[in-house]
Amino acid sequence: MKSRTRTNWVAMILIALGTIFILFPLYMAVTISLKNQNDMLNSIFGLPTNLRFENFAKAIEMTNFFQALGNSAIVTLSTVVLTILSNSLVAYAIARNMNKNKFFKSLYFYFISAMFIPFPIIMLPIVKLTASFGMTNLFGLIILHTVYGLAFNVFIYVGYIRSIPIDLEEAATVDGTGTFGTFTRIIFPLMAPINATVGILICLSTYNDFLLPLVIISDQSQYTLPLVQYVFQGQFNTEFNLAFASYLLAMLPMIVIYLFAQKWIINGVTQGAVK
Repeated sequence: MKSRTRTNWVAMILIALGTIFILFPLYMAVTISLKNQNDMLNSIFGLPTNLRFENFAKAIEMTNFFQALGNSAIVTLSTVVLTILSNSLVAYAIARNMNKNKFFKSLYFYFISAMFIPFPIIMLPIVKLTASFGMTNLFGLIILHTVYGLAFNVFIYVGYIRSIPIDLEEAATVDGTGTFGTFTRIIFPLMAPINATVGILICLSTYNDFLLPLVIISDQSQYTLPLVQYVFQGQFNTEFNLAFASYLLAMLPMIVIYLFAQKWIINGVTQGAVK
């Protein structure tokens, strides 16, 4: 006797509503970016009467898009690489010693407590400190992003590392491999799934960050993409069509990265679940 599968209409309706909520802002962004000012005044929700692709060219010119994109790429890629290399090493030291040494256990909880400190509370001291060290530039921004992600990354790294059998490290020690060699040759390759997760989260948060570059970067030639969107904000009006064209251009690199890395990301998550 064949079993009948019943359609869960409540779930289907919720999925449909969620899809609409996700696609509607994208529809608004695309249509507004292709409108002129008259279309904006007539109907903000309607389709454009004439497709104004020149809005994108003007937005690129006004924001100096490619220079800002280069700055964002430098900061994002450098932060991702430095974060994965440094934070995983710190987490490994804590994970393997927190049950043996109270110092490492205290250090772990110290990092966890840092997750609950809002950035506005430490914003002014950070600005003064970076200025005194001459770090109001892209290099300082990379260092700060790497340090700010340390608390959360240590939290998720420690949980993953503790799930790796310690027998592998003991076997490497018997073969004469040191602690750093054990980490680089055995532990770090096994951390590919969690490294993928951390890399994605850091990439998104760093690329889209607005507040930290705003208070740190002093040279306009080093502005990142979120900062250059300020050019469309006037005292009495805002050029929404150009602004939304610029927003879509700024979103494009992250969309392309996701499309190319989608298969690898899913494989990494699957491997982490199986593990």
